[in-house]
Amino acid sequence: MRWRGRRGSDNIEDRRSARGPVMMGGGGLIGIVLVVIVILMGGDPRALLRALVNQQQQAGGGGAPAQVDQQDDERAQFVSVVLADTEDVWTQQFQQLGKQYRDPKLVMFRDQVQSACGFQQAATGPFYCPLDQRVYIDLSFFDEMERGLGAGGDFAQAYVIAHEVGHHVQNLLGQSEAVHNRQQRVSEEEANELSVRLELQADFYAGVWAHHAERNWGILEEGDVEEALNAATAIGDDRLQKRSRGYVVPESFTHGTSKQRAKWFFRGLKTGDMEQGDTFSIPYNQL
Repeated sequence: MRWRGRRGSDNIEDRRSARGPVMMGGGGLIGIVLVVIVILMGGDPRALLRALVNQQQQAGGGGAPAQVDQQDDERAQFVSVVLADTEDVWTQQFQQLGKQYRDPKLVMFRDQVQSACGFQQAATGPFYCPLDQRVYIDLSFFDEMERGLGAGGDFAQAYVIAHEVGHHVQNLLGQSEAVHNRQQRVSEEEANELSVRLELQADFYAGVWAHHAERNWGILEEGDVEEALNAATAIGDDRLQKRSRGYVVPESFTHGTSKQRAKWFFRGLKTGDMEQGDTFSIPYNQL
């Protein structure tokens, strides 16, 4: 994917170096109590402090900011450029609809993060929180995509970012709220089907972004489309359930099958037309 040399977004919150307070000796309060006891007994607390700090560092929870390596920093620059591209594309698309696009923030974090939608671990994967209109991503997820799912490549990563921004688009257009309201009035299986429709539409919007980004900046290189389609296929509900359980339960799908996800991304990429992404009026078995 051609991304170097273009502007990066100003809507990035980099929380990769954020760490919690030092928890000495199994807990900050316990560590403080131990130091006070040593002082009261006339001892030198420095040796204890060194031991507690060493213990904390070995546990991986030191209070010093985490070091960001060169590869991680380059990924951060890449994410910033992709986000900027989505801002430009969706501003244009909303203008054509007679609407104003509001840029989302994108939060880069490590291990865990607090959002308006609650506390989340990195294992959750990238997510969008409509309550604070932010996309959250631990950049190590891209390593997991490549190693664990066989879905590597920079355009595959761009697809993931564009998909989450697609949820922001749905939020601004009122589609997310409408779906969530309907989900409160139906069975669990029907609610899951509505979730699938919403996710497939976000895949479609990711494709719409790619279509217009290619027209605007010529971003696509050989193999890029295959990377994105491979990523969409790798994170289909059927593929993931088969991998983790050994069997699939279609009634529990919430994101769509591998075939469906690739299909709707490709439709958006091919047409670039938001009007072609109505996943809610099509019979469920024809998605």
